[in-house]
Amino acid sequence: MIEVYSWATPNGHKVHIMLEECGLPYRVKAIDIGRGDQFAPEFLRISPNNKIPALVDPDGPDGQPISLFESGAILMYLAGKTGRFLPDSTRGRYEVLQWLMFQMASVGPMLGQAHHFRGYAPEKIAYAVDRYTNEARRLYGVMDKRLAASACLAGDAYSIADIAVYPWLRSADRQGIDWAEYPFLRAWFDRIDERPAVRRGVAVLSQERRELRTDAEREVLFGNQQYVRR
Repeated sequence: MIEVYSWATPNGHKVHIMLEECGLPYRVKAIDIGRGDQFAPEFLRISPNNKIPALVDPDGPDGQPISLFESGAILMYLAGKTGRFLPDSTRGRYEVLQWLMFQMASVGPMLGQAHHFRGYAPEKIAYAVDRYTNEARRLYGVMDKRLAASACLAGDAYSIADIAVYPWLRSADRQGIDWAEYPFLRAWFDRIDERPAVRRGVAVLSQERRELRTDAEREVLFGNQQYVRR
């Protein structure tokens, strides 16, 4: 059975959703990132960048166990394992992969910074708030324009690109987004939100997650503990 080391965050949700969509049996091990589980030596052995999610598949591509970190790589691996949500054709495959890379390089990092400076930073820095809010709006505009001409991000078919982007848009209000400005993206979001596997995926570990409550938790996520060499 596949083991997923994860938490209820957008990057964790990507993998939960993919596993649910593919119908693969899996077991989740909660990595409480507010408590510092991501720095445990046993987790660092499979995720050297101390980030969730990570995955261990005892039935790897050569019949031997494989461990993976980075959510985009995990989505590609699961697509290859199951033959789902990534086209066989070379052209179709690269259509999907470019939008997957768009999520990995832009949507995740930039919206994550918007979350941080709008909601978590100990002081409100107007320059940072404006910079990342404006970048969030720009990225939403890129996707809205794409979805004005396409049912899904990489064409007509639902793919790992859609799975990767969707969880990051669940917190649009925290990013300073007015959904009314992005009608095509909102319609796409609502269609994906209704998928039963998506509903199951975002429910994984949802009862475990909590808002940051203590200075110690904030230190773990945003303080000097992040920069200790391990």
